[in-house]
Amino acid sequence: MKFETTIIVTPDHPAFAGHFPGQPILPGVVLLGWAAGALGTALGRPVPPCRIAAAKFLQPVRPGTSLLIRHVRQPGGAWHFEILAGDAIVASGTFKVTTP
Repeated sequence: MKFETTIIVTPDHPAFAGHFPGQPILPGVVLLGWAAGALGTALGRPVPPCRIAAAKFLQPVRPGTSLLIRHVRQPGGAWHFEILAGDAIVASGTFKVTTP
């Protein structure tokens, strides 16, 4: 199973304030939040409790960037994600569902 979501990083996003003046970059935690939110939207339900089994931030994301978030279901129920700006992967990782 595979899902894709597109997000435009607006220049006025509040995460840019103070991160960093004159050279704004989007914090990685925002990318993780968008990846989790996009997965929930694609599934049509809230993401079940999970942990971040892996995360890599490969390139900075600047204001005005168009991002593609791609999710692929892995064996065992984990979800691998990639966040791309054009052909470049800016972040990737895996959400692993936790069991109660």
